[in-house]
Amino acid sequence: MTKMAVVKGRRDASSRRRLSAGVSVRPRVQVDAKVAPAPTPLLQRLLAACRRAFRGPGTVPAPDDVALIRGILDKMGPKDVHLSAVTKAAADSGVQRRRRPIITRTTIHECTNFSIVVFLLPPGAVIPLHDHPGMTVFSKLLHGSLHVTSYDWAAAGADSHGRPAARLARLVLDADLRAPCGALVLFPESGGNMHRLAAATACAVLDVLGPPYSGHRDCTYYRDLPYSQHRLLARCEDDGEAAAGDDDVRAGAAAGDDEHRRRQGARRRLGWLLETGRPKELEMYELGCRAGEL
Repeated sequence: MTKMAVVKGRRDASSRRRLSAGVSVRPRVQVDAKVAPAPTPLLQRLLAACRRAFRGPGTVPAPDDVALIRGILDKMGPKDVHLSAVTKAAADSGVQRRRRPIITRTTIHECTNFSIVVFLLPPGAVIPLHDHPGMTVFSKLLHGSLHVTSYDWAAAGADSHGRPAARLARLVLDADLRAPCGALVLFPESGGNMHRLAAATACAVLDVLGPPYSGHRDCTYYRDLPYSQHRLLARCEDDGEAAAGDDDVRAGAAAGDDEHRRRQGARRRLGWLLETGRPKELEMYELGCRAGEL
């Protein structure tokens, strides 16, 4: 299990920056070791299920494994990841006393095939819209409330052909979540692979990512724009997605009022995702924990 820590205000010179949600995470804080409580039964079950389910890059867990992991996460709460110890480490670090919201995280387990991470978001903190390339991700809100917005591409394999990278996407989820609630699952091409998390209150989110982010698997950030701007952004697209959207609306009007309303509703769930660089205001810190055996 991890060894929780009391921060002494000095950094570990041997640590390196790590990737989390595509963010360059600040180096870990050097700590005095205190042995944390033994892993809980549900945490042990989660680790065993992940070892079975995640087979490495290029693979997606089988449906039975997805159901098993989701079922375990649905039963988990703050005590199952010793959240009080994690939040104490964050408070002792002093990071959360800064003027703007700072996101902190601690890694419970990490290997080549998957990682298990707890994210702490103070009120008002936002993890910007970003993707999870080739990844399956389970997210469980352990504490607090947040707003989730997620998208999938409206058409697979579209390419910006060197032009500004704006693509048509379909809204999957736009909802407020409050703990306790069920786990969310996203897949490489479905389930809302691109998402944004905005904390309404102090939040704790348990993520299982397989495979984890790495130097070879970074994320891309996006800004979402209303579909109504498609006439401008259609110039960036060569695949005819915008024209198809207009054709659908015209066909809906001819098919009758009910069908027209249905198509109009579908159109409202479309949006443009414009590729951006990493937001300058985004900061994420690794909490002062030393990885150990679960």
